[in-house]
Amino acid sequence: MKNAYFKYIIALLLFGSNGIVASYIMMNSYEIVYLRTLIGSLFLIIVFVLMKKKMQFWKNKRHLFYLAISGIAMGASWILLFEAYAQIGVSIATLAYYCGPVIVMLLSTLIFKEKMTSAKLFGFLVVIIGMLCVNGQAFTAGEISLGLAFGILAAIMYAVMVIFNKMASSIQGFENAVCQLVIGFLTVALFVGMKQGFIVQIADGNILPILILGVVNTGIGCYFYFSSIGHLPVQSVSILGYLEPLSALIFSVIILAERLSPLQMVGAVLILGGAAYGELFRPKRLER
Repeated sequence: MKNAYFKYIIALLLFGSNGIVASYIMMNSYEIVYLRTLIGSLFLIIVFVLMKKKMQFWKNKRHLFYLAISGIAMGASWILLFEAYAQIGVSIATLAYYCGPVIVMLLSTLIFKEKMTSAKLFGFLVVIIGMLCVNGQAFTAGEISLGLAFGILAAIMYAVMVIFNKMASSIQGFENAVCQLVIGFLTVALFVGMKQGFIVQIADGNILPILILGVVNTGIGCYFYFSSIGHLPVQSVSILGYLEPLSALIFSVIILAERLSPLQMVGAVLILGGAAYGELFRPKRLER
């Protein structure tokens, strides 16, 4: 269990740096998603073959169906999120997108019969308040637009991805990551192909950051992510998932020299504190 938590947190930090790496790529957002899923898929397939592992995903048809839905939802979520970034900016899109863990938490009590403890509920409420502090000003300044709708749809697709990946319990670890990312790539490729064709022009200065985004952030990140969430409670996945936007915020301050307002600093503390409290706090049982 500890190893699963470690891999999940590393994956979140890698995903949190996606925006930093992508800022060095002068390409259309759809093309960036297309290339990152392509490179990430190829990387995982090569590593899978070198490790001489065997695919067994077809043995359980129902779980394969669940995983296919999860992969399609992941690809759709990334497309919608990057479109939201382009239309309404990162702050509002992030706030809309991270309604996803809230949806997951609520659905997990119905689908997986997971108990909603008071500590997790309190921690989650603190996290939500923190997210409002970080992005609330940008959200209130915005309008209900198509871009915001894309962000909310991305959140719904995120919830579908997590729920159905959890349901595909017989397909785990490396095999899960490979199948998930390949299906996600095929979803993105179909969309991009219909929109502008499959050929993408890459300038020389974009090659290195594209490789980093594809191999490290996507390939390694997805392996850690999907090989860990199957071993963690869905509500824990939801709460700790907020470390991704928090790390993105911290990286933007350190690397891109973006400044935080005092309210945003308070929000960052609430996100980290709420996530830690909801996950680590355990009420003491009274001894008789």
